[in-house]
Formats: sequence, structure tokens, C-alpha cells
Amino acid sequence: MNYKVALAAAALLATQSFAIIGIGGHYTPGLGTKMDGMDKPVNITSDGQIKLMHQGFDGVMQGFGFKLWIDLLPIIDIEATLNFHMGSYDAILYVAESKVSLDPNEAAADPTYKEVPLEIELGGTPFGKANPKFVAMNGDLTITYPITSLPIIRPYIGGGLTYYLNSFVLNPEFVTPLVDGAVQEIIGIIAAADPTDPASIQQASDKAKELGDSMQQKIQDQALDEGLKTSIGGHIMAGFRLKLPIIPIAAYANFKYYFGGDYPEEIDPGNMAAEVGVGLAI
Repeated sequence: MNYKVALAAAALLATQSFAIIGIGGHYTPGLGTKMDGMDKPVNITSDGQIKLMHQGFDGVMQGFGFKLWIDLLPIIDIEATLNFHMGSYDAILYVAESKVSLDPNEAAADPTYKEVPLEIELGGTPFGKANPKFVAMNGDLTITYPITSLPIIRPYIGGGLTYYLNSFVLNPEFVTPLVDGAVQEIIGIIAAADPTDPASIQQASDKAKELGDSMQQKIQDQALDEGLKTSIGGHIMAGFRLKLPIIPIAAYANFKYYFGGDYPEEIDPGNMAAEVGVGLAI
């Protein structure tokens, strides 16, 4: 009886265990991507009334994705993948609460700046209003060549096209056009305030705060309208799928190297990503 069980198990393992079609979800860290931060706040207005500073990040961008694969075709297989990577950074506006002197004959006193942390909502992403994020999304269409001689495990290599979608970086070039009008108003309010009248000073301070809040809202609105920048490139990959016979569940792991794609100048793309996930294989 025991030899019959052994023969049955061997026959089962020798049976093709791979599915016609599968769909799954995976964890996908983006490897090596860096965003350069600013060493110090920089003026985004010529009079120094407002400054901006953003930080950076490096290392691993966290992400997740989804995959559809087809094993039905002879010789080759096809995969379609959607990945989503994200890196967070801080951005701060520095708004002067006292007038910056432009007279070279007047003693230059360092103004007092109010820090305004920026929170934005990016259009085309699932995030709500939060600290700024650089978001990199990509859709991959991959043709793979599988090694089919092994039961249970299927190694493969391949490559294909990649459609990139990237968000902007909240930098001085983005912010400056949005604050010019409010800056001039703030300068006028501060200049018109009577330094000997506490009520006048308080009124000017309150109005300047309102305008500062208005600038922040303009930045938020523009970020929501900006959307994602698109470009096209490609990728190569190597990986494997693991599936036991009968059980309609498969596990997979891939490594991908990307090329092409258009990124903001602050971003140094790592061009590498891993995918580790499980899915339903029918």
C-alpha cells in the first residue's frame, strides 16, 4: 500500500501545477531612490519676506502593487503589473513677521519668521491631505520566458514596456508663482502699521496671518490640480512563481530593473524594485 501512495504522490508532483491565469497582490519596495533635500531655506521672494525649505529621503521607497499573469500561451507568458511607490518629506514656508529692510543704509535686523508646515493633497493618488510625498507609479507589460521542466516552481526571465507616472516636488519653482500677490499685500500691511500703536500692530499681524493661510491654500489647490507627469520606458526582470498542485494559490517573487522615465531634477531614481506576493491561480 505504501508504494502505491508514493507512486500517486510522485505522479501528482509530476503533473503540471501551473494555472492558465492568475491575479495577485504584492509588497514592492523601490530600491535606491533618493530625493535631494535643501541645506537651508531659500528666498522665494526677492525681498526675503518668504522662504521655503524641503527635506529629502533616501534608501527604500515603500510600495504595493497588483499583478495579472497568463500562462496559457506556448513558449512565452505575459504579465501585467501596476506598482505604487511613495517617499515622504517635509516642506516648510518661513513667513517674515517683521519687515525686512531693503535700505542698504539701514541697519539690517534679522526678521522673525513664522514656520508654516505645508500639507498638500496630490491629485491622482489615494492620499488625503498630508505631508508632501513623492509618488512614483508604473504600469509594466512584460513578456516572460519560463522554465517549465520543473514541477511546483517556475523560474522565468523577461522584459517589456513601462508606463511611468510621477508627482512633482514641492520646490521654489513650484511655490514662487503662487505667493507673489499675497507677499506684496503683506509688505504693504506691515509697512502701514503704526509701530507705536499696539492695536495697529495686532491688526497687521492678524491680516498677515490670513494672507499666509491663503498662500498655503493656494499651494494646496495647485498641488491637487497638478496631477501626475507621464513618460514611457522599459524594464527587464527575473523571478519565479511557486504553486502546489490542485491548490489555487500561487506565490511569486520578482526583481526588476527599470530604464527610461522622466523624473523631477531632485529625484535620483534607483531604477530597481522587488515584488513579493501571493495570488489566486485558476
